[in-house]
Amino acid sequence: MQPSLHIGTSGWSYRHWKDLFYPPKLRSADWFRYYASQFDSSEINNSFYSLPKPPTVERWAAEAPPGFVFCPKMSRYLTHMKKLRDPEEPLQRFFTVFEPLRRLLGPVLIQLPHMVSFRYDIAEAFFENLLLYRPASFVLEIRHDTWLQEQALTLMAKYDIGLVISQSDGIFPYSEMVTASHVYLRFHGPRELYASRYSDEMLAAYARKMEGWMAEGHQVWAYFNNDIHGFAFDDARRLRGMIRV
Repeated sequence: MQPSLHIGTSGWSYRHWKDLFYPPKLRSADWFRYYASQFDSSEINNSFYSLPKPPTVERWAAEAPPGFVFCPKMSRYLTHMKKLRDPEEPLQRFFTVFEPLRRLLGPVLIQLPHMVSFRYDIAEAFFENLLLYRPASFVLEIRHDTWLQEQALTLMAKYDIGLVISQSDGIFPYSEMVTASHVYLRFHGPRELYASRYSDEMLAAYARKMEGWMAEGHQVWAYFNNDIHGFAFDDARRLRGMIRV
């Protein structure tokens, strides 16, 4: 049974974090080990753009300390090019690549583009294909408001697909509707996207909400994507320190 709370950042391989987060003399090859000494989880953001090579995934599996969990992002080939249609081959390829991390996976992040609106038939067929990869869990980050209609949320709940709570100061669709056994938050920046810091007041408000979801029996996952200027790791640390568990 995994812990009920994981907080981290949307990846760890950021050169501009050197001297901000990573010690100046630390080799980039050792960045993951250092990150994993500070946090117990991370998104794998780069898998959205290009799936990692098998030796890279094997190295992550070997270097991850006990209890560390990865949340990889689904390839944009499936979400942005195929637009969730014909998902069989892309899903098989994705999970083949990440097989070495099978026991170390949190929810798989599926981020949709703004042009993909909710269509019941396409969504249901896609969710049916995801059943083949259980017990893996999945979360959906939307960019089109039609995914917030009741029919879409009910379908997500039926398949235990978590709706990502996507904090972006109104740039992306936002809802705190819980549609799964897991609650997944992404913090993109409260003002300037990816480049603004969260206030103590805002983080404290989310800390209380996260405590409430955990009290209801949900696993809670939270990742900071405001990586510019090194805000992500600092905000993640501050949020973690505010939560009473």
